[in-house]
Amino acid sequence: MKRYDYLIVGSGIFGAVFAYLANRAGKRCLVIDKRPHVGGNVYCTEQHGIIVHHYGPHIFHTSSKEVWDFVNALVPFNRFTYMPVAHAKGKMYNLPFNMNTFYQMWGCTTPAEAAAKLHEQKLLFESEMQAQGIPAPRNLEEQALCLVGRDIYEKLIKGYTEKQWGRPCSELPPFIIKRLPVRLTYDNNYFNDTYQGIPIGGYNKLIAALLSGIECRTNEDFFAHREHWESAAEKMVFTGQIDEFYNYRYGKLQYRTVRFEEEVHPTPNLQGCAVVNYPDRNVPYTRIIEHKHFEHFGDAVYANPHTVISKEFSTEWTAGSEPFYPVNDAANNALAERYRALAAQENNVIFGGRLAEYKYYDMAPVIANVLHHPEVQSWA
Repeated sequence: MKRYDYLIVGSGIFGAVFAYLANRAGKRCLVIDKRPHVGGNVYCTEQHGIIVHHYGPHIFHTSSKEVWDFVNALVPFNRFTYMPVAHAKGKMYNLPFNMNTFYQMWGCTTPAEAAAKLHEQKLLFESEMQAQGIPAPRNLEEQALCLVGRDIYEKLIKGYTEKQWGRPCSELPPFIIKRLPVRLTYDNNYFNDTYQGIPIGGYNKLIAALLSGIECRTNEDFFAHREHWESAAEKMVFTGQIDEFYNYRYGKLQYRTVRFEEEVHPTPNLQGCAVVNYPDRNVPYTRIIEHKHFEHFGDAVYANPHTVISKEFSTEWTAGSEPFYPVNDAANNALAERYRALAAQENNVIFGGRLAEYKYYDMAPVIANVLHHPEVQSWA
């Protein structure tokens, strides 16, 4: 009999929630993480009394009452609502695209005027496609132009997207932007979900609640001592890169990574909101995050005379850096399917999360996947 029922490789959302549920069911768990801290990409630090999202902003949003009740039973959440803006060519535009954006872009004051302008813009590009014999959008650029037309695409989408993915929009798959939100209302709330917020005091409190009473070891690289770790438990939960797990048998999957430059400013309010996007190609970063706005609202912002910002730079992933986003184009998805086929044959390894499944996930769907995972259900 092995010492643990489950070895959980990675202490991000998937691993931490699985460990919590397993521990509650009486299972013996060991969580290991190669980083010097638990929590994966939701890990926070504190600077000048401000909670800083160390790996970029994480806004919890869901329409699942089950998931919302689950996290709120662990820690209280605040009322944060994600309302980013874009700074493009010296002007500010509200996101997602709504009546405020259309007024800023074209001076439209009614939904009818905005709808007519959008229709006019889309019709122009659809005519171009027909003239070239293109039956449907073949890439992200054509998809975006069909959805919102050239003005919004050129000013607010093209530069930001190409910086984020490191590829021309004409080389990116159309599905990335198929669900581009467009609203004919004055609504700056980025998400349509019923519930939204951030743990009061930061995500470290959520991770601490999930991993309370569970043995955790940081600075432990699974691959550096793989044979040892595989022999430690009856089953394994793996949340790292699926291609690395199989020693890149079919080749390496591509990822994008993000680099952050943090700055402290002697002002209580630098940009007036949590996130400002910079779609202009001559600006090297994709956005600036002002962390205090995640937890301080109204006059409370001015109680602290300092503010902390992070400039976010998107780059191609290389060995040794943190993989953030799977590059879900056709070639990578086909390669990922080959690895998933190998994973499906495993009897004692559970693959979960963004890297192990090579899929882009928000936090709430990851939690839902764990709550309803067959392994978890088998404990009932």
